[in-house]
Amino acid sequence: MTPAATRWPVAVLGATGAVGQAFIRLLDAHPWFDLVEVAASERSAGKSYRDAAKWLEGTMPAAVASLVVKNCTPAEITAPIVFSALDSGVAGEVEPAFARAGRMVLSNAKNYRMDADVPLVIPEVNGDHLGLLEIQRANRGWTGGIVTNANCATTVMAAALAPLHEAFTVTKVFATTMQAVSGAGYPGVPSLDILGNVIPFINDEEPKIETELAKLLGRFDGRTVQYADIVTSAHANRVPVEHGHTVCMSVAFATKPTPEQALEVLRHWTGTEAVRGLPSAPEPSLVVRDEHDRPQPRRDVNRGRGMATTVGRVRADHLFDLRLVAMSHNVVRGAAGGSILNAELLATSGQLVRYLAP
Repeated sequence: MTPAATRWPVAVLGATGAVGQAFIRLLDAHPWFDLVEVAASERSAGKSYRDAAKWLEGTMPAAVASLVVKNCTPAEITAPIVFSALDSGVAGEVEPAFARAGRMVLSNAKNYRMDADVPLVIPEVNGDHLGLLEIQRANRGWTGGIVTNANCATTVMAAALAPLHEAFTVTKVFATTMQAVSGAGYPGVPSLDILGNVIPFINDEEPKIETELAKLLGRFDGRTVQYADIVTSAHANRVPVEHGHTVCMSVAFATKPTPEQALEVLRHWTGTEAVRGLPSAPEPSLVVRDEHDRPQPRRDVNRGRGMATTVGRVRADHLFDLRLVAMSHNVVRGAAGGSILNAELLATSGQLVRYLAP
């Protein structure tokens, strides 16, 4: 059911980049949100979107093609809801400017994820962390707000580990990522560097994984998020896959489960009740595969329209307690789609109606 009498007008910042384009594809014909403005860098401002963007996938929506690209400033953008695909180099200044101007910012950037008063949200996992918005507004004296989604690899891990943490309490995670080239944006990694190769380094990726997981799986007590007591060690690798981040994990628990107990929990997990039925919510959000060689990006990345997380190879671990493999679409679930689902949860919970005027 639509949470407002009319569709909400929204804007996309960083609209010409790969994640910005994903926002545009996912917002096309969205039942609750109407994309009315696009913004990008000064070199694109003033051009039609058709002329400014090098379109990467599918067909550019006709309604967006004719929009004039604006500058990323609250003076030019009037929409009350702003989806930010901005690079962290500019997001740090631009996003709070919109929040001070009374806009709700749904951010993909790393800049504010770990701030104590900023929600870092995967709706099925910790949708209640949106309660931090009240504290954020009081602390910062603005009428808008910033809500962030997690690093794309951390999103895969948190979605897979949340049910197990709830049931058995995760204490340690050793993770190796195999991350798709689309995670580097466009034009991204040079072909001669990645074809037939694995690059065992992604700048700033491992620290994000090692810090964000504890916040995502933490408990909101009405004032702050009490981080989960989890120690994470991560190895981040870029691999020659177009879409889909795969993470191999060894996990220790306070209460050791058998693989059969873990699989039972994973199969029956449904996540936050309020998320079910939202336009972008997959059903189910977590898919368990029994085959010995799944998940695979080529076969599983588009499950749930790219919003589902696929888990497999759940088995005993000789060093910790369990081993498992998880994978999801980094551009959809781990970026644009995750932000849109955050906005849908805000809308259905009444927070958009309460703080913004459509």
